[in-house]
Amino acid sequence: MIAGLSFFLFSCEQETARMPGYEVHGIDVSHYQAEIDWESVAEQGVQFAFVKASEGMTLIDTLFCDNWAAMKAADIRRGAYHFFRPQTPVYEQAFNFQTAVQIEPGDLPPVLDVEVLDGVSKVKLVSSVLTWLYLSEIHYGVKPILYTNLKFYNKYLAGHFDEYPLWIARYSRREPRPACGRDWQFWQYGNRGNLQGIAGPVDFNVFQGDMAQLDSLCYFPAPVLSEVAQR
Repeated sequence: MIAGLSFFLFSCEQETARMPGYEVHGIDVSHYQAEIDWESVAEQGVQFAFVKASEGMTLIDTLFCDNWAAMKAADIRRGAYHFFRPQTPVYEQAFNFQTAVQIEPGDLPPVLDVEVLDGVSKVKLVSSVLTWLYLSEIHYGVKPILYTNLKFYNKYLAGHFDEYPLWIARYSRREPRPACGRDWQFWQYGNRGNLQGIAGPVDFNVFQGDMAQLDSLCYFPAPVLSEVAQR
């Protein structure tokens, strides 16, 4: 265990290199990355990005609105995430996110970031997460994405949310393998990426598929889908 811990600490301290073998690359950010030059980021082969929008019942990320508009202007597939607090009333958390985030055709689905228990039971966690996902799906008309790290997923969430796209964090050069055997759609493989236009480290991600498959996950209301089919 000591050797494993040493490897983990070492890997987190090293700059994250781009993961080979994947066609679609992305990042995720919050106010911790400060002001971002999204045009520069897009020029470096970043095709999608997730940005923090909200947390708990009242918190809104201070740079969300700036990032949200700039990501669209840079023609990067954009998605927004909510950091989940299991002890906080779930309806208020869903409302907080919905108030902050207006998704448009071509945007990625909303994301629920589940990383902590905050003292609740597994049963309570699963129930609350399902409620948030359901409320968001009804509101936006698209299935939300579930984000968590591999260890947390295997211990608390595996087997309960197979119908929702999965975004897994595992800082390694080896692909994550969820205990229940299901596929993942996004993999956050490192948190020490370096890009021009971002001061300091940033999380690197890949999508398991090509751009057409990524677009198939995005939000397109029925009239837009009809127009696309006719082209």
